[in-house]
Amino acid sequence: MAKHQTLAVVGLGYVGLPLALLAERKGYKVIGVVRDEKKAEKLNQRIAPFKDADIEKYLADSQLEVTTDYSRIQEADIVVICVPTPVHEDYSPDLGPVKSASTGIGSNLKRGQLIILESTVNPGVSEDTVLPILEIKSGLVAGKDFYLAHCPERINPGDPKWHVENINRVVGSLESVGLEKAVAFYESILTGKVKPMGSLKEAEAVKVVENSFRDINIAFVNELALSFAQLGIDVVKVIDGAATKPFAFLAHYPGCGVGGHCIPVDPYYLIEYAKTKGFYHDFLMLARRINNNMPRETADLVLRALNEKGQTLNGAKVAVCGVAYKSNIDDYRESPAFEVIHYLQDYGADLRIFDPYVAKFSNVTSLDEALTGAHAVVITTAHNEFKKLQPADLKKYGVQVVIDGRNCLDKDKFKQAGLTYYGIGR
Repeated sequence: MAKHQTLAVVGLGYVGLPLALLAERKGYKVIGVVRDEKKAEKLNQRIAPFKDADIEKYLADSQLEVTTDYSRIQEADIVVICVPTPVHEDYSPDLGPVKSASTGIGSNLKRGQLIILESTVNPGVSEDTVLPILEIKSGLVAGKDFYLAHCPERINPGDPKWHVENINRVVGSLESVGLEKAVAFYESILTGKVKPMGSLKEAEAVKVVENSFRDINIAFVNELALSFAQLGIDVVKVIDGAATKPFAFLAHYPGCGVGGHCIPVDPYYLIEYAKTKGFYHDFLMLARRINNNMPRETADLVLRALNEKGQTLNGAKVAVCGVAYKSNIDDYRESPAFEVIHYLQDYGADLRIFDPYVAKFSNVTSLDEALTGAHAVVITTAHNEFKKLQPADLKKYGVQVVIDGRNCLDKDKFKQAGLTYYGIGR
């Protein structure tokens, strides 16, 4: 299918850039469209916008053309929208990027094109938001003059096993011809399976359900962690024990909060959409409240531990290890570390923030600098550099308290060394 076909990818972030580079390797000519002129220039200079060894390698060898000019859409046979779908401060969905991309595409739409939305949205957005914009701006009719499909992105940054090429995908479309075209496109670039869905709304709902499922299970173990901490039970050991059951249990682990662009965001898309139809998702809202509260619980552990040492948090030097939302990457979107930092600052702590992957939010230049003179250490990201820490490493700096917000250290080893150690539910 790729031979002589051109693909345009609108949005070249964590989703769009891997897709664009994969499609190019599979034989497509690829044009990237972004809003930011500086980003376009850097990509054309083959400078990746985020740290990823594979992306940097593929980008260096790429012929990808990146522009801010939406008229280049006219050259494409297939257009894929990969823009962010964030939420506002009140957690209501922000469809601004999707609407902007749809407007730019619609104004340059040509007959026969296949438009695919990959951005994660609630059921109904493709038909109620994207479709009208495309038709009004182009004067064309979907299903007759052009085709509209939805294939929710599935990507796991930093995962060496599961990546954009081998993860299974689902596809929905407005009608059968568009579905066939969309399935054929993804089958031409993926090694994973492609499952056709019965409608656009079904495909849209799949991604929201996937991430709501994870959010609910994380909330469950976070609540267990808070309970078990009072009961003197190590929740991690309990989860590991439960995971020995070969069916009907899927291990999730507690932590200082939920980050990333998907899990803490996508449930709100379903919650808000359901409200418009007269249904209130009590369960999803409860899970969100529990997970949103974990950064405060983590900061309170610092307060409690220092008080046990006869010291106040106000004025105490605290090393915050990690800003990224997950280990060994530079992605800090929706990272709970920011909330932990916020609460610690409210308590008056003197913070030394360090992340080897995210220098822009670090106020010290090394882990040594962060630890020097620190009364307490809080691990908010399980980077390898932090997982290697040993009790002796901390004691030589005079550290008294360790708050393991990712349960990535050996609890018994730190306690036996005389350090005050608290994990999440440990």
